[in-house]
Amino acid sequence: MPGRAAGFGAEPHLKGDEVAMQDTKYIFMTGGVCSGLGKGITAASLGRLLKARGYKVTIQKFDPYINMNPGLLSPYQHGEVYVTEDGAEVDLDLGHYERFIDENLGVNNSISAGKIYWEVLNKERKGAFKGATVQIIPHITDAIKERVCLASRDARSDIIISEIGGTVGDIESLPFLEAIRQISQDKGYQNVMYVHVTLVPYLSFADEMKTKPSQTSVKDLMSLGIKPDAIVCRTERPMPEGMREKIAMFCNVDPTCVIENMDVSSLYEIPLLLEEQNFADIVCKRLSLDNPPPDLTEWENIVNHEKQISKEVTIGLVGKYTELRDAYLSVIEALKHAAIGLDVNVNIKWINARELKETNVAKHLAKVKGILMPGGYGNDGVDGLICAARYAREQKIPFFGIGLGMQCAMIEFARNVIGLTDAESAEENEDVATPIFEYIDRQEDHVTGGKPAMRLGAHHCKITEGSILEAAYNDSQIYERFRHLCKLNNLYRVDFTRHGMIEAALSHDEKNVEAIELPKEVHPWFVGVQFRPEFKSRITRPSPIFKAFLSACLT
Repeated sequence: MPGRAAGFGAEPHLKGDEVAMQDTKYIFMTGGVCSGLGKGITAASLGRLLKARGYKVTIQKFDPYINMNPGLLSPYQHGEVYVTEDGAEVDLDLGHYERFIDENLGVNNSISAGKIYWEVLNKERKGAFKGATVQIIPHITDAIKERVCLASRDARSDIIISEIGGTVGDIESLPFLEAIRQISQDKGYQNVMYVHVTLVPYLSFADEMKTKPSQTSVKDLMSLGIKPDAIVCRTERPMPEGMREKIAMFCNVDPTCVIENMDVSSLYEIPLLLEEQNFADIVCKRLSLDNPPPDLTEWENIVNHEKQISKEVTIGLVGKYTELRDAYLSVIEALKHAAIGLDVNVNIKWINARELKETNVAKHLAKVKGILMPGGYGNDGVDGLICAARYAREQKIPFFGIGLGMQCAMIEFARNVIGLTDAESAEENEDVATPIFEYIDRQEDHVTGGKPAMRLGAHHCKITEGSILEAAYNDSQIYERFRHLCKLNNLYRVDFTRHGMIEAALSHDEKNVEAIELPKEVHPWFVGVQFRPEFKSRITRPSPIFKAFLSACLT
């Protein structure tokens, strides 16, 4: 950590973890007017700027919904489920956090209201509160505060940025707002900062931008006892002269602390946009932190390079949830990362698997240079995915299947090459005649009597010598993140290898096939992986297998 500004330091009688917690700086990110403004991107961008100044940063998300985590939420509700290194199923904003600050986050970085209430109620049942009446204040708010400190302690961070999901004014977010209000009292004014992200809309019929929604939002926040130290204004276009001062006056902040966050062509421009307005300087001053010059050279070079790329390649993304593109957010970003390194822009052709049939698949895929088939769950749309996999194999179009994409490619191969015409996955129906894929395991559950167990988090894989994967990763062993229910049924492994399919990667005990590919003499580039490489891709360090796939599409 670069250090404190003159005159600030930990109390001399504190030791060990107490000093660490006393030294930690807390930034809370709230949102107003409406959801979807980009609090997560704002938090991630600020994290990037502070890390560029030498600080150890972690970022945390609080979601007010009652679900335990996003794992069982529909992709149409909240987009993709992101998976951390330690196997936590978390909100997609954690993907933004990891991609921007390039730090592995974990289970304590994503907390839902359901998890908080569950924790408190379990303590009550065990007598932890010694007969006290359990209430929102102090029991729920204390549990929230403990989670803030736990995430900071786990990461050994100098600064923790906590994003409060939802919008100020939502009933379900009130306990979280009360908890972060109390943290300023607990940790001291000089250690806690509040940033409010709000909307400054443009009314086309009036040709005018309006500040009233922001004023009202800040008023609502202040009525809860929280005065924002900085206001980040999401806009479609530049704010006119005098608008910054108007917002500052009505919202009781300094004009320099009103930050414009305008729409940009690439998310990765946002840290640079905020740096131009001295956002991190304001934060360091407010929190009594030293403010060394940031090292953003690599980031700036990548962003500038992306703007100069003119070459384009069209990739067909065949999926079950293409109506909501946030369902494939990490896949999209991983493609961008790989493309920048290859001096090309990716034009994604979105193809709904439910619409694909043998009679129209050629029409949908004829002009694409590669076919990407990401993960998903359930049997709906699988027939269309299988059609696309067959088209890619027979037409020798570069193919990359991830999770369900790999499974569909292998079912297609089993039916049309091996001759197992009734090959299926046992997902949702364990009575199929030829279960090429089966559940990994079952776990005991006192409600359901046993349910499929999800394999989650980073696992070790052994790569087959001479494979496409080995060339891509330039290594014989890798650690990638997983999120899947089904695995290849080992009873059929010999059938696949006998008919030419290569087991490109295996689990550490060699009991699970983690990746497959077709020989280069049969197909120029046909790869399926059970793991989810998109979760570890970074703009400064693209996923090797995504880069290899795009390279194949360019040849």
